[in-house]
Amino acid sequence: MAADWDDLRVFLTLAREGNLTAAARRLQVSHPTVARRVRSLEESIGARLFDRLPDRFVLTAAGEELLADSEAMERAAESIQRRSAGLGDTAHGTVRVSAGEAMTGFLADHLPRLRRGPDVSSLVARRLGRVEYAIYAARGHEIADTTPEGLRRLTWAGFDEEHSYMPGQTWVAELLEGARPAVRVNNWLVLQQAVRSGEAVGLLPCYAGDPDPGLRRLRPVVEEVGVDQWLLVHRDLRALSRVRRVMDSLVALFRERRDVLEGRLPQEVAAP
Repeated sequence: MAADWDDLRVFLTLAREGNLTAAARRLQVSHPTVARRVRSLEESIGARLFDRLPDRFVLTAAGEELLADSEAMERAAESIQRRSAGLGDTAHGTVRVSAGEAMTGFLADHLPRLRRGPDVSSLVARRLGRVEYAIYAARGHEIADTTPEGLRRLTWAGFDEEHSYMPGQTWVAELLEGARPAVRVNNWLVLQQAVRSGEAVGLLPCYAGDPDPGLRRLRPVVEEVGVDQWLLVHRDLRALSRVRRVMDSLVALFRERRDVLEGRLPQEVAAP
């Protein structure tokens, strides 16, 4: 009997998540639905796919074989879906752009620009530019000593351990000689608000900190923290007119706003 694709999708999710609770949450269905789909698949192919342990599901040898085949089917289905997006290709349609929280704010200010732009050739990957970071404090928060020693004595805001991969967090940890920031957050917008409130100082991307009237920069950009920004598009979609237009508009936007992104706007930077 042929396996049902919906059953295979549930099988893939359970194999990746390892337990019914996580698989059900991922699929947004109930536990019994996941269990029933897996049993149905096992019955249809005549083999046990999982060993049921008290706290997890472990693939059997048959399950491992089916996993490889199912993942190949999944990749093929995703490729078909992407390619079908190009049927009747025009410059109209939805183009989804993924970005971090802070960069989303920057892009949102320029949404009208992204709705138009030249239709020229595009690449699988394009370098958009570089985002620089600097230390900021609330405007009016007087800080006399901005040397490394003086900065260590300040109250800092930074990311919690779960988000310690964010740009600049290793640099902050080294500056503070291993001490944890007193104020710990989980996204850039909250970090910026914490600094603006005067509660702490913090490292922010210049495109967020420099235009903020409630903030002032304490020192020049921290060059070793800067991050190159790349625009990536799947090879199956790069030839679509609407995708090319958005890519070209983003490239033009980053080029024109380079001074903001790289922290080159005129600043009243405190002398160390």
